[in-house]
Amino acid sequence: MTFREKVNTVLDEALKEKPTVFLIDLTITDSFKVIVGIDGDNGVVLQDCIDISRAIENNLDREEQDFSLEVASVGVGSPLKLIRQYKKNIGRTLIVKTATENIEAELVEANDLFIILSWKAREPKKIGKGKETVQKELQIPYSDIKEAIVTVTF
Repeated sequence: MTFREKVNTVLDEALKEKPTVFLIDLTITDSFKVIVGIDGDNGVVLQDCIDISRAIENNLDREEQDFSLEVASVGVGSPLKLIRQYKKNIGRTLIVKTATENIEAELVEANDLFIILSWKAREPKKIGKGKETVQKELQIPYSDIKEAIVTVTF
């Protein structure tokens, strides 16, 4: 079993112990630096990172392969990668980039096939001069999303 396979196995077991926490990214460099990015349905607390780190640390033998380890939650500005992340961010504002446009809007629905965004826009009136505020909604399949980031408002 390769080092990568061992890390994957140990990580899978550790994540089974914490069903609300899930893997976003696993990188193992040529110099055997293991970088684990996690997220959670209810966010990630420090203890989650500690528990995952200890599980990996305690189940891999440094005599067999020396490595360094970094376990962290994905940052606020990190792009969403999994459908599970979209579902946990319903009600928040996203910046979604597609091949043709960038949309900043509220995520109102996320299912296994697509997301639905909702926002207000100023458009010319259908009759007369001036503009009016209209409510817009757009359904975007995951395959059309190039990048989606949760915006933070203070």
